[in-house]
Amino acid sequence: MSNKVYLNDELVDGDKACVSAADGGFLYGAGLYETLRSRNGVVFRLDDHLDRLLLSAATLAIAHSFDKQHLRRAIDRVLEANDLKDARLRLTLTGGPLTESEGQRKPTLLVSATEFGPYPADYYKTGVLITLCPFRQNPADPTSGHQTTGCYTRLLALNLAHLKRAAEALWFTTDNRLAEGCVSNVFLVKNSVLYTPSAQTPVLPGVARKAVLQMAKEQSIEAVEKDLYIADLLEADEVFLTNVVMEVLPATNVEQHPVGEGKVGPITRKLREGFTCLVEQECGRKQ
Repeated sequence: MSNKVYLNDELVDGDKACVSAADGGFLYGAGLYETLRSRNGVVFRLDDHLDRLLLSAATLAIAHSFDKQHLRRAIDRVLEANDLKDARLRLTLTGGPLTESEGQRKPTLLVSATEFGPYPADYYKTGVLITLCPFRQNPADPTSGHQTTGCYTRLLALNLAHLKRAAEALWFTTDNRLAEGCVSNVFLVKNSVLYTPSAQTPVLPGVARKAVLQMAKEQSIEAVEKDLYIADLLEADEVFLTNVVMEVLPATNVEQHPVGEGKVGPITRKLREGFTCLVEQECGRKQ
């Protein structure tokens, strides 16, 4: 039985959902998406996701008439229709069919959900291998820092990393600054100070990234957002990755280079435990 998805104000079977052959998101990747996770039927930090989506839509001129209330209702309907409590969701927004005039064009809104599947527990005990992406991120690209549907290069780089048995690949900019992973933000620890690339690098302003920076402040961990380079990565005492699905994922090897002592470090472990508690606190059972 196919999962139900929300498509343009209707709940339909996922295997029967159809979008226009002229849709700009389908033809040119002219769309945006958010990956969300729910716990006990509550989406973790939904407002942060929706704020980011709506800001990107305005910045990249993806016209639509949806407000946060409409988007929340669509998400709730999908969770309820599929009887899902712990789920991984995707919200996709495009400007709609390009064959219609701009004033008449109807945007496409798709929300889908599946049962939540965490990363393997061993990843958090022993840490993961990460590789260096052979491609480069262009700071002058107007889509940098936005989560667009035109993300094939990210998938290609991630597949290359998986072929090396790595969990993620790290991107650098064309001027050699550390940026982010294919599907994650990256943090370094050096001498008990937490570092992450500035959002102006540009990198995606991740929802989990924001949560980790807030936790660091609450736990009196000094956190610095700045330009970082390959030397900073290789000289780090700890490295970890973040997104709302992986949460805080430790990396213990960069290519053949061990990170620090080659094991999960204390600050990574502390923030990992804090993130798990944060999700539990903010996603109490839905009333």
